[in-house]
Amino acid sequence: MICFVEDDNNIRKLVCYALAREGYEIKGYAASLEFWEELPSLMPELFLLDIMLPGEDGLAVLRKLREHEKYADIPVIMLTAKDSEFDKVTGLDMGADDYITKPFGMTELVSRVRAVLRRYKRTEGRQGKSYKVGDLYVNPDRHIIEASGKSVALSYKEYSLLMALLEAGGNVVEREELLCKVWGEFYDESRTLDVHIRRLRIKLGEAGSLIQTVKGIGYKLGGGADE
Repeated sequence: MICFVEDDNNIRKLVCYALAREGYEIKGYAASLEFWEELPSLMPELFLLDIMLPGEDGLAVLRKLREHEKYADIPVIMLTAKDSEFDKVTGLDMGADDYITKPFGMTELVSRVRAVLRRYKRTEGRQGKSYKVGDLYVNPDRHIIEASGKSVALSYKEYSLLMALLEAGGNVVEREELLCKVWGEFYDESRTLDVHIRRLRIKLGEAGSLIQTVKGIGYKLGGGADE
């Protein structure tokens, strides 16, 4: 299920038609109010959010989703008519997984949706290992993240970033490699990596100190994995 919030009727109908034709189940909403009213009854796999919405804008909706434990790790693609670096960086720093600038072609849209869902399912599909590093415990198969014995809710990007560091087994992961693994080929702005690392450390509490900065190279997380 894809939830699409877009106030332009023509764009909303066209996107819904294009994605439905590709086999995706999609529901469109003209404003955030009806979206929030129906969301509890849905099981979304992806959110498509226009930034310039009447009333509550797309960034406000994104912020609420990332603060909600149930939806924090579901991927989000932002749509924006503004071709400005500020919009792109702001959306990604707030936890969006990708962005598409209007006007866009349906082929590009479908490709980006597939790519984000593919990365998300690949992350969800990791099996066979649980990780215990200091006070940090992660079970990818059951999607459990605990720090100092307490459950931690992470966004999809934060979770992907943590998994990339855990899978390195204590070795340094270069910045470029983290950007490629977590953000894919569409975005290579390095500032958003630092923002997500900082946010991840805060959410992990004392266990956040396990994430170490290797100046000029990247980041590492000490320890290994329990089979």
